[in-house]
Amino acid sequence: MSWLVEQGIGEERALLIRRGEAVAARMRWTGGLEAGLVEDAVLVHRTKASGRGRARFANGEEALVDRLPRDAPEGSRVRLEVTRPAMGEALRRKLAHARPTDAPPCRAPALAGDVVQRFPAGLWEDVWAEAAEGVVPFKGGSLVFTPTPAMVLVDVDGTLPPRDLALAAVGPLAGAIARFDLGGSVGIDFPTIAAKDERRAVDSLLGVCLDEWDHERTAMNGFGFVQLVARMERVSLLHRLAFDPCGGAARLLLRRAEMVVEPGALLLTANPAVLARLLPAWLEELSRRTGREVRLAPDPALAPQAAFAQGQAR
Repeated sequence: MSWLVEQGIGEERALLIRRGEAVAARMRWTGGLEAGLVEDAVLVHRTKASGRGRARFANGEEALVDRLPRDAPEGSRVRLEVTRPAMGEALRRKLAHARPTDAPPCRAPALAGDVVQRFPAGLWEDVWAEAAEGVVPFKGGSLVFTPTPAMVLVDVDGTLPPRDLALAAVGPLAGAIARFDLGGSVGIDFPTIAAKDERRAVDSLLGVCLDEWDHERTAMNGFGFVQLVARMERVSLLHRLAFDPCGGAARLLLRRAEMVVEPGALLLTANPAVLARLLPAWLEELSRRTGREVRLAPDPALAPQAAFAQGQAR
């Protein structure tokens, strides 16, 4: 079992496939500040009597910087390594994080895995749709994922008795964490379980199901709450599609366009907000890859995720 990677237009995608099913996924949007990028940036602000500040990189994006040397004044160039990408949210955008380094300049690493032209049919679409909806059903209940400024909250709901519902949710929860590529802080609201031995049973099963995921977690408290904390290396699929649905839909549309087999020019039909996210360079790359003319057809009645591509006779 190994990772498969698609090098898409505007993004890279990766799937870990086991027995014909996608058990984990990753999505990298290219062009912004990403963890692992090393570059010289301009220090545009420095907090007095502090090693913290804000720097602007070559692409115009800014990052919060920690551990600045004392002799680095505002306006100076500092070599920085990005440690966390920017995070989009409903009302604001959290800046990327960076720190000084002596390492040579380098690009952010690509997704690791065996590069393929296409994933097996339907697998990426299923993962994408699940992350866009943020709901994972399981026998007897469902998980509802909600990204917030502080953490991703997961509500466990269902008709089973509290202990049985909590135990039934653990396996699907572990699977969703891998498919959504979650990192950072994750809070899980299990049903309230009064008996300590039953809470310990849930904690034990979490340990087994999350054994391969590098994280720390709290024990379940008397209200059924558990917090997981893991290193954040990429923006999760959940965050991308929750806070930038049009950006996600635009990249998915490009993927669909690359797979069109009908002859003629490529006609991309989508909500105008989705078409507005298609960079000219992406459209040029689509034309180069397919050898076709690319045409755009705005349709305000279409939901962002309903965008489609087809061949159009001249």
